[in-house]
Amino acid sequence: MQQAPLEPASVELTLLPQTRDLGGGFEVRRVLPAAARRLVGPFIFFDQFGPIALSPGTGLDVRPHPHIGLATVTYLFEGEILHRDSIGSVQPIRPGEVNWMTAGRGIAHSERTPAEARAAGPRIHGAQLWVALPKNQEEAAPSFQHQPAAALPVVEGEGLTLKVIAGNFGEARSPVATASATLCVDATLAEGATLPLPAEHEERAAYVVAGAVEIEGKRFAPGRLLVFRGGREIAIRALAPSRLLLLGGEAMDGPRHIWWNFVSSSKERIEQAKADWKTGRFDRVVGETEFIPLPE
Repeated sequence: MQQAPLEPASVELTLLPQTRDLGGGFEVRRVLPAAARRLVGPFIFFDQFGPIALSPGTGLDVRPHPHIGLATVTYLFEGEILHRDSIGSVQPIRPGEVNWMTAGRGIAHSERTPAEARAAGPRIHGAQLWVALPKNQEEAAPSFQHQPAAALPVVEGEGLTLKVIAGNFGEARSPVATASATLCVDATLAEGATLPLPAEHEERAAYVVAGAVEIEGKRFAPGRLLVFRGGREIAIRALAPSRLLLLGGEAMDGPRHIWWNFVSSSKERIEQAKADWKTGRFDRVVGETEFIPLPE
């Protein structure tokens, strides 16, 4: 019997996440940025969190913290998070919805479990991604978008359901306004279903959230980010009921520096942001009195 290749020709590399504790035992699995790959399209940061059941009376409490030069993308499979920011946005996010916050020249925000969801011990599962902004938009005015689940287009096929979170998948386009060509899709596959991933986007990857998939005879378990080579259609077959996050888009217009919550094409700009947060020059988050100090 002929053995499957060690790595499919269409897979450039496979990235495994590193576990990070955000405090209180709340752990995330961080797969971007990685030493082997800093960006996939505009995506420079990827955390998966959960599924986890928090203790009764507790919840997620990410205190106010700053960002520059990026957009944050929050997407939930389970649970609820209340977003507050320094431009006055107050928005709960629930499964299948999308919060897209553009930091631009600077914004601060918090993310917490709503008070009414804490008593029973909330469950939470989802992902947060950061999108680096093109150089000509790094200093744009901060803004916030929320799209309900019903507003996001859904593409269905044989055993496939694809929800377009941002950007486009073929003719289906999300109403979320992006700064560059983007691929961000929540894909669920029945066992035996095959997802054809077209070559339309310059850079593409798939994160296996659950289940197991096969590409060119190689099996991939959950918790893997598969970064694909460009220029060819890829067939992803589900070996079990599976869920993937597809991400990518147009290659970034040059390298990006990342330090803590700051992203920029300029190291000097990051130094300025550090000083601004340390000395309190960012606007405050409405309804919040706490904040995360600048790491020393």
